[in-house]
Amino acid sequence: MKEIKINSFEELQEYIFKDCFDDKVKRYRNDFVYRGVGDDTFALTSSLNRICSHNLELERSIMRSFKKYGYTDIKDINSNWQVLATGQHYGLPTRLLDWSYSPLVAAHFATEDYSLYDKDGAIYCFNLDEVDKQLPKELKDELEYSNTHVFSIKMMERHMKDFKDMKLISEDPYFLFYEPASGSDRMSNQYALFSVCSDTNYTLGDLMTKDNMESLYKIIIPKEIKLEIRDKLDYINISERMIYPGLDGVCRWITRRYANLGPQYNKKNSE
Repeated sequence: MKEIKINSFEELQEYIFKDCFDDKVKRYRNDFVYRGVGDDTFALTSSLNRICSHNLELERSIMRSFKKYGYTDIKDINSNWQVLATGQHYGLPTRLLDWSYSPLVAAHFATEDYSLYDKDGAIYCFNLDEVDKQLPKELKDELEYSNTHVFSIKMMERHMKDFKDMKLISEDPYFLFYEPASGSDRMSNQYALFSVCSDTNYTLGDLMTKDNMESLYKIIIPKEIKLEIRDKLDYINISERMIYPGLDGVCRWITRRYANLGPQYNKKNSE
């Protein structure tokens, strides 16, 4: 996997928007999605695979408990895929991985946790053109017919109601991306979509390596510029207040904004 190391917020912007002008429509467009991580050693591994690696069969118990105890908030959601996305957004261990169409939202996730400011962060960048190559024909045809690389909830429901159906489509493991309905401001504001693997025994990183995905690369954010990027994102309204609407996000933003981070993490600018 190709890695690019940046040295400033401006360099991050320059690199992200480089070569993304579409001459056909005379506008800036690309087919990339982005995932930010606070530690560049974090792999493309779902929370389910991290937390329940000792027994991945616990996935069924997790979903059963979520539907039981979260019933009041999710009782009107009819799709398992939408329930799953909702749980993911609130911290439920699932086989999903969060991605965003916005590289700057990904930059927020790479820099929001200042307990990781002693480590380099990263933004994974993946070209959705590569998704089709490893999909079963049935699903590849669906995307081609719909002229997209990402499944909607309705498209998912047409082919699979749950994980069992997903695995029945092909014995070979595969992954896809899907967009939930905007069931919460969090999903809308984060410009969110998710990747999901058909087999929990494989991570997204495993499958991308297995299929030799050439359009996955990683932007490394050195620890020395994390605070700079974090502060500059605030001025374009990419912050906890937008990412997590409500009092939770407001309090997260206030806590970080008034924390004494400069002397510890911005030494190069105070010398």
